[in-house]
Amino acid sequence: MSANETDAITPFLVMEILEKAQQMEKKGANIIHLEVGEPDFNIPKPVSEAIIKAINQGDTHYTNSLGIIELREEIAKQYADKYGISISPDQIIVTSGTSPALLLILGALIKEKDEIIISDPHYACYPNFIKFLKAKPITVKIYEKDGFQYKSKALKEKITEKTKAIIINSPSNPTGNILKKETMEELAKLKLPIISDEIYHGLVYEQKERSILEFTKNAFVLNGFSKLYAMTGLRLGYIIAPEEYIRPIQKLHQNLLICANSAVQKGGLAALRKAKKDAEEMKETYNKRRIYMINRLKQLGFGINVEPKGAFYVFVNAKHISTDSYGLALDILKKANVGVAPGIDFGENGEGYLRFSYANSIQNITEALNRIEKYLVNKGA
Repeated sequence: MSANETDAITPFLVMEILEKAQQMEKKGANIIHLEVGEPDFNIPKPVSEAIIKAINQGDTHYTNSLGIIELREEIAKQYADKYGISISPDQIIVTSGTSPALLLILGALIKEKDEIIISDPHYACYPNFIKFLKAKPITVKIYEKDGFQYKSKALKEKITEKTKAIIINSPSNPTGNILKKETMEELAKLKLPIISDEIYHGLVYEQKERSILEFTKNAFVLNGFSKLYAMTGLRLGYIIAPEEYIRPIQKLHQNLLICANSAVQKGGLAALRKAKKDAEEMKETYNKRRIYMINRLKQLGFGINVEPKGAFYVFVNAKHISTDSYGLALDILKKANVGVAPGIDFGENGEGYLRFSYANSIQNITEALNRIEKYLVNKGA
């Protein structure tokens, strides 16, 4: 990609807000961060113990580019137990997080000028991955009134001979909503490859998440350990792919990334085998925060017609305050010392919305919303 082509890559506005907040903190400001989607918990003890043990034993060398077999076998077992899906460990590639995983999938799947369908709103980085590979993101607007579900007619209108795949993300970032079984069945019937970002699986409240592999084998799954096990900085994810794509993806992985961190892979194995209780405790805490945040944001006048059932985000309609979500987020940061994510970061159809993360303590969330209440009173909103 040339320098001119990188001009098409847009900034990640959540990170822009975070970095401005960090500049303010260096000058002494007390900022409460509700903009970033990162667990505020430490990694589970079995995970840290496994990583330390691996390092002490000298288990710090290259692994198979697919990942250690024990971890791949355990991932296959987890999907079999949870979703009733039969997956061979040879269909799994362990990666350094889900971002490289998505790049590898797209690299094996698309060529220049191909098209990938994504929802609008969507995870902020999806379009830039596609553009980086000289392909074209095609957006399908999804709406709050429809529960942020793909509508079959609107999606079918965007499919062309250049369409190579559809990306889905359930539970969703930024909305926190979960795709219905019926929606996933309709997507599977389109006979297009589906790339399913399942990184927030396990962080689901009141409902049950479904894997795309329950509905079609013509699919790629992205998942990992960052969200459910609070392992963001350890960078560990994986791909589940159709057998015919494993070798192309593996060759890309060998050349671009070699393999995932060897010691961290042992930590991932420990997470799956020994940290279920830790994950459940974190989930229970998130749910208490979710309920509190939803109720409080409604009291403050933000629109939440569809309550989020997964991940750790609340996506609120703030159009009655401003239709410039980035400007509003900057103003809230400057005047209330609270970081929130602007809806425009997640696509044109996210404009006028704000995303609040409840991956923070209930004390900090309470204080942050108290500050925003004062901000709104002063603003006359």
